[in-house]
Amino acid sequence: MNRIIGKSGIFLMLISFLTAGMFSCRKEDSTIAIITVVGANGEVIPNATVHLYPIPSLSSHANIVIDDKKTSNLSGQAIFDYTDKYNLGQAGFAILNIEINSENTLFGEGIIKVEAEKTSYETIVIQVQ
Repeated sequence: MNRIIGKSGIFLMLISFLTAGMFSCRKEDSTIAIITVVGANGEVIPNATVHLYPIPSLSSHANIVIDDKKTSNLSGQAIFDYTDKYNLGQAGFAILNIEINSENTLFGEGIIKVEAEKTSYETIVIQVQ
């Protein structure tokens, strides 16, 4: 009888540790920004340079510095993965300026709010300026 109680006690402790381990250590989800570049007629623009950088802040605290450039793919998208720059428990992530240049003749700009642990999307129309 004592052996049965002892074995069931060990089994219950093992289940408790496994269950606690599964729910206490949450892995963060991806933090992604996808910028789609389109022309004035709605056509996608590949090979455009997409520049993301922070909106200037008046405070002098140490923020995550983001200043990234990528080239849009054949679907007109530039994909930025900020998963490594986000920390669990952090309040929000970033609001970034967008500047786009294609062949030094087409330009566009905008802003994107990159949400923590989500995929954020923005479409920018570029045109001659």
